[in-house]
Amino acid sequence: QVQLVESGGGLVQAGGSLRLSCATTGSIFRLNAMAWYRQAPGIQRELVAAITSGGTTNYADSVKGRFAISRDNAKNTVYLQMNSLKPEDTAVYYCNARNALRDYWGQGTQVTVSS
Repeated sequence: QVQLVESGGGLVQAGGSLRLSCATTGSIFRLNAMAWYRQAPGIQRELVAAITSGGTTNYADSVKGRFAISRDNAKNTVYLQMNSLKPEDTAVYYCNARNALRDYWGQGTQVTVSS
């Protein structure tokens, strides 16, 4: 019954910004964290940013200072604000939610950054 739906992806020029949203339907018992991952062709899916149930955030070194993850618990939504985008950020971005038992994944949203 849990569903994660990403939105906000698109085509943007280098230096531009995008804001991704992940809306969660259903409740996840004892949610530990939510995160954004991305996967580019030929590259293993990597963690971009995460936010724990306590509000602690973590970022990949490659996006520190440019991306910001946030959440709105009342709306069951997590966001990823992406600024100063680079072509290297081009990937499919996936929303992730997890508890002690399993991971939940969204379908992904394409982000393409042109030079």
